[in-house]
Amino acid sequence: MGRVWILDDDKSIRWVFEKALEKAGLDFKTFSNTNEAINQFNHDKPSVILSDIRMPGESGLVFLTKVKEKFPHIPIIIMTAYSDLDTAVASFKKGAFEYIAKPFDIDKVLDVIRKALELNTVAPQEISPENSPDIIGQAQSMQEIFRIIGKLSQSNATVLINGESGSGKELVANAIHKNSTRKDKPFIAINTAAIPKELLEAELFGYEKGAFTGANQRQFGKFEQANEGTLFLDEIGDMPVELQTRLLRVLNDGQFYRIGGQELVKVDVRVIAATHQNLQLLVKEAKFRDDLFHRLNVIRLNVPPLRERIEDIKILCQFFLSQSAKKLQTEVKVLSQDVIEYFKSLYWHGNVRQLENVCHWLTVMAAGKVIKISDLPAELKNEPISQTDILNGSWREQLQREVTRSLFSGNHDIYAQFINEIEGILIKEALKSSKNRRIDAAKALGIGRNTITRKIKELKIEN
Repeated sequence: MGRVWILDDDKSIRWVFEKALEKAGLDFKTFSNTNEAINQFNHDKPSVILSDIRMPGESGLVFLTKVKEKFPHIPIIIMTAYSDLDTAVASFKKGAFEYIAKPFDIDKVLDVIRKALELNTVAPQEISPENSPDIIGQAQSMQEIFRIIGKLSQSNATVLINGESGSGKELVANAIHKNSTRKDKPFIAINTAAIPKELLEAELFGYEKGAFTGANQRQFGKFEQANEGTLFLDEIGDMPVELQTRLLRVLNDGQFYRIGGQELVKVDVRVIAATHQNLQLLVKEAKFRDDLFHRLNVIRLNVPPLRERIEDIKILCQFFLSQSAKKLQTEVKVLSQDVIEYFKSLYWHGNVRQLENVCHWLTVMAAGKVIKISDLPAELKNEPISQTDILNGSWREQLQREVTRSLFSGNHDIYAQFINEIEGILIKEALKSSKNRRIDAAKALGIGRNTITRKIKELKIEN
């Protein structure tokens, strides 16, 4: 798990740590001054350092500064018998992992050491805001998206992107643009669902001076702003039907009239549309034009929800935590392995956007550098599973998710709890189907009449 270095000129303190670390099964080495420790760096390096502040020769704070300059990832815990505010502040400013006042509870110090060791065994940040790609993803489904983006690099074909809200549809659209021959031209994005129907036409096609009350000057619309570039139409499924007709004309011949205008405007715009809805179903319901659907659906991309690419959760969290730390000018938090596994068990209704928001919340609110299950927001630890979730996914996956959540939450008697729930559902549904005839319900379930009678009583099922 890594070696712990103890620096203290007090022999009795070193002895206490030697016995405690040996009992805890941790590898360690002790030093009576900082010079001994500095020299030891030529031979090996520790995973965690505990250093007293006042020792003969160089102080613990000077030692802290030197180590952090060369080995910034090694956690250093500062100990002192002369605790004061200035020393504590100075320690943390110089990068101390924790500050412990003597006398101390050895068990509590061991807990701090274990946290520091866990921090140092977490892989270093693989992705930071400075070196991140346009889209982050190692899942096979994301690799397929990368492949299609590559194939589209020399094409101007219209693209339709399907995906749930928050899954990253605009990021994909932007990546298509950045990797196309139009990359040096504008990328203009508009959410058609966020703009009132009466304003959307003006936003898209612009207007002439005097076209309506308040039109004091000519205004170029998004199509003209995106000329020779790319126009991203998000939530295209919410576009009013009357505007769908105008959009179809632009896609077909690349020209239109501004509102109140008589001059034909010609543009060369690549359109990328996106939606979380089933456009084919909307076509059947006469809520979306069939001809527009086929005009948009030249190349289709499906962006997977986060729950279908759980192998990406770790690297996404690393990026978002690093991004939030940079914005807030604070240290980068790290997820414990328990939290990573727990995150993989969640449904993530809000997808990548929700994960990003959670990482920002943790950067602000979590007390320690290593984030534990106990640090998570309450709503995430008690995320309910709705009927829609069950209908949209495998019931086995939903059950597995709920069991995992209960285990991580520290619940007890999980076996009995889930067995009772499942038996209750089976019996209730069988009774409902048999119109409360117990013999028929028992036969359908493959159990005896006495068994179903006993279970109804045990589980307090109304019949």
